[in-house]
Amino acid sequence: MTTGGITAALGRLMARADDDMPVRIPRVPAREAAEHELSDPRYHQHDPNPLRQALDWFWDRVDDLFTAAAGATPGGWTGLAAVAAMVLLLIVALRLRLGALRRTPATTGGALFTDAPRSAAEHRTAANRLAAERLWNQAMQERMRAIVLALEERALLTPAPGRTADEAAAAAGRVLPAHADRLSAAARTFDDVTYGGRPGTEREYALLTALDSELQHARPHLAAAPTRSRG
Repeated sequence: MTTGGITAALGRLMARADDDMPVRIPRVPAREAAEHELSDPRYHQHDPNPLRQALDWFWDRVDDLFTAAAGATPGGWTGLAAVAAMVLLLIVALRLRLGALRRTPATTGGALFTDAPRSAAEHRTAANRLAAERLWNQAMQERMRAIVLALEERALLTPAPGRTADEAAAAAGRVLPAHADRLSAAARTFDDVTYGGRPGTEREYALLTALDSELQHARPHLAAAPTRSRG
């Protein structure tokens, strides 16, 4: 209700009293009379709607919060702005230090193989066919599977159902330390295009293909190579 409405209501109450006699109304009846008069819808037609009232209340609380924070901070509002700027700079520095979070826990750790077992040659054939169709994501997935299966077929990796690309790359890197970094990068690329929703590129597929070719002739670090089981 506006100030003008309150003034008008009080004017109506005063007009009802005798002009020649002082107004002497007991406190309780006066309050009840005022409440009755102020309940007239005419005085509330310009009141804000409930949503506006709720928003006004919310922003009043926000203003109270910042005012209290400014009062508790040395330098008032200037000090509060300086603290906020320092926090922002700290967040930016951490972001730059840690790098972009390209993958989340929900998008990593999936199994490398999701279908029936196939040979490395079969995965390479599928990869080449998909690359010819410029389906880079699928082609890169097949090429990574070919890389891991080829190492298993050479007994450089022990077959492990449910193994992730990261786990396979880590195990292969111990056997082929000269290629450890590239294997780790290949696993990250596989996870990005398979679980992270990032589109693959022709260049990335070419890098995986080159790694696959080199690994076929790479000599293992024998101390780290798994031993064949004897029947």
